[in-house]
Amino acid sequence: MANSIADSKRRLVEDFNAVVEDTQKLLNALAASGAEKGTALRASAEQNLAAAREHLKELQGDAIERGRAAAKATDEYVRENPWQSLGAVAVVAALAGFVIGLMMNRR
Repeated sequence: MANSIADSKRRLVEDFNAVVEDTQKLLNALAASGAEKGTALRASAEQNLAAAREHLKELQGDAIERGRAAAKATDEYVRENPWQSLGAVAVVAALAGFVIGLMMNRR
């Protein structure tokens, strides 16, 4: 799963770098006022931008799916182990209260 996330991030960065590079080429070409070359670069930049948007949608869908799976697994664990879950929440709350108490005493 960590490799999948790293690969997705790498692809996303590559896509955006390609879009930025194409945009720079487009601006340079337009500055030189080569209309045909500018049109071709613009089309290439739009295509790369569309690909980057598609990858973002895929990443968003994957993140939502993973979030739902994590929520379902958590729900199942809490339903199967209610006392352990309650104990874990109590420990976290006690630690948070302890830390807050320490911070207030330092004032």
